[in-house]
Amino acid sequence: MTDHRTAYALMLVSPGMFATNMLVARATADWFPPVALAFWRWTATAALMAVLLRGALWASRGAARAEWRRLLVLGAIGMGVCGAFVYLAADTTTATNIGLIYAAAPVIIILLGRALFGERLAPLQALGVALGIAGVAVVVLRGSLDTLLGLRFAAGDLWALGGAIGWAVYTVLLRHWQSALGFNLRFAWIALGGVAALLPFVLAETLLAGAPPATGASLGWVALLATVASVGAYQTYGLVQRGLGTARAGLILYLIPLYTAGLAALFLGERFALHHAIGAALVLPGIFLATRRAE
Repeated sequence: MTDHRTAYALMLVSPGMFATNMLVARATADWFPPVALAFWRWTATAALMAVLLRGALWASRGAARAEWRRLLVLGAIGMGVCGAFVYLAADTTTATNIGLIYAAAPVIIILLGRALFGERLAPLQALGVALGIAGVAVVVLRGSLDTLLGLRFAAGDLWALGGAIGWAVYTVLLRHWQSALGFNLRFAWIALGGVAALLPFVLAETLLAGAPPATGASLGWVALLATVASVGAYQTYGLVQRGLGTARAGLILYLIPLYTAGLAALFLGERFALHHAIGAALVLPGIFLATRRAE
């Protein structure tokens, strides 16, 4: 059991780990093919989890075989759609934008839970949903109605929005599909499902655009994603949940876009514009209201 002091310390570290994914996406956008980055990230993650779990992963193959269809679907959405879409987005939008758009995923989760499983939506939750949607709209439109009227959207923002919707679908399915596998084993098998789902797309991308350069920099970025943005982020979030409960761990969702914006300004020279501030002022209270039932 994680003690409270350790859990609170990890709460400060975990958002930075999640934000690493957006930063690497933007830093490698000019030279690392996006589907290949997602494929190699999750291949490395699956390999690392296999080492950490040792024989337990092999011993759980019977349970995984019984659930293989669901594991493949979860991998395709969580590691394929959510993974590749972020890297596709980074080619034409900023890490700050991606972080703020992804911050609205909890709002989308609430809507999907109501639409697919009839979950009740309280009035304050509905207000939170409205605020979250408005905040994303401000970011995507860059604070200008001319963008909407002229239909001039940045392709990257739309890719990021698609990824956020994919993450919401993944989260809802993960919650409602029961599994005989424990947290770490299920995560490892889902990562393998993601690798399998991404394989035909990375082969097609390689034929069309070429393979990523086999350099130390390529290996370094993939290793950073696997250890920090994948295994590290998921493990620290799980420890915070066990130490402080789901409701308090949810505070990490508020911090990820702020960490992303701050780190992007520090390392990538991105500017935090007025529409980012307005979007954050709408999205973050929206998350609070939309998820407050968990308190």
